Amino acid sequence: MSILPFDQREGSIWFDGEIVPWKEAKVHVLTHGLHYGSSIFEGERAYAGTIFKSREHSQRLHKSAGIMDFTIPYSVEQLDAAKAKVVELNGGGDQYVRPVAWR
Repeated sequence: MSILPFDQREGSIWFDGEIVPWKEAKVHVLTHGLHYGSSIFEGERAYAGTIFKSREHSQRLHKSAGIMDFTIPYSVEQLDAAKAKVVELNGGGDQYVRPVAWR
């Protein structure tokens, strides 16, 4: 049994404020968050195409960024809209959503 690598999957990702094809979402190898752990994330579930407590997750992501002394350049509303769009573009239904932000 072979497992499809994460970077070779189909779908859409919201990356730097734009919807991009999954395979085109790339992060530079020298990214600060990769080398120093200066990143934050949320783990969210979508059921029947709706993210459970999306707003609370987005608010917590903003709070976590403040704790790590950086700012997310998108409002809670923009994050919620982007996550909803990605869930829709990836077929709705039950999904796992992983917002990640870094310096």
